[in-house]
Amino acid sequence: MRVKTFVIFVLTAGFFMIGISVASQDQGAKKINLDGGAKGAIDFPHHVHQAAVGDCDVCHSSFPKVTGAIKDLKNQKQLKKKQVMTKTCLKCHRAKKKAGEKTGPVSCSGCHVKKA
Repeated sequence: MRVKTFVIFVLTAGFFMIGISVASQDQGAKKINLDGGAKGAIDFPHHVHQAAVGDCDVCHSSFPKVTGAIKDLKNQKQLKKKQVMTKTCLKCHRAKKKAGEKTGPVSCSGCHVKKA
C-alpha cells in the first residue's frame, strides 16, 4: 500500500510541477492596450500586475485570457460596463492605498488616456 501511495504522490507532484512550468511560461503580453470606451484607451502594464497580484484568477475569473475578451463580454451583455474596473481594478488599488502600500491610480483619469 505504501508503494502505491508513493507512486500516486510522485505522479501528482509531477503533474503539479508541469502545471507550474506551463503557467510560468504563459505570461501574456508585457503591456496590453485596452479599449476604455469614451474615457480613452488604457495602457495596461500586465506584467506589473502579475508581479503585484500573483494569482491570475483574481482578474481572469471574470474574463478569459484572450485578446479582446472584456470588450466581447460587454458586447454580449455578460459583463456590465465598468464591472471589471470597479470590482477588480479600483477595489484592489483603493485597498492597497488604504493599507499604505504602493498602488496604481485610484481615479478614472489615472488609467484612461484621452484620445487626441
